[in-house]
Amino acid sequence: MTDLRIEEVDGDVMVEDWQYVHNVIIPTDPLSLDDVRERVQRNHLEVAYLGDVPVGCSTVRPPTGDEAVATVIARVLADHRGQGFGKELYARGLAKARTLGAGVIETIVLASNTDGLRFALAQGFEEVERYVLPGDTVPFIHLRLR
Repeated sequence: MTDLRIEEVDGDVMVEDWQYVHNVIIPTDPLSLDDVRERVQRNHLEVAYLGDVPVGCSTVRPPTGDEAVATVIARVLADHRGQGFGKELYARGLAKARTLGAGVIETIVLASNTDGLRFALAQGFEEVERYVLPGDTVPFIHLRLR
């Protein structure tokens, strides 16, 4: 993992890299570049690189509500899983959420991403609900850290 580099999204190249990873892992809800640019304004987005190749990305949605619920999502491309990249992205995202004042941590995983679901459960998350976006058939799984 010595070549792994994780950086906050800054500039169009990183917006494109973040979008690429997101859209490969979440093909049922692809985001446009404008969608990602808008998300950069309200969320903390990072891209993980192995050398110069994007291998993962993360999202931290700042805490909201009475419980100060933050959402932390780590995504790693299938060819790069099982190498500790997800743990690194998740640890960074969790630390960022805590510095933003999170009292509760949640995550969201596409049900077809069995590796991602297994990872979330191994980190201590428990399923809260499942929902399907209009026009889709694959549910998203909403989980909360115990």
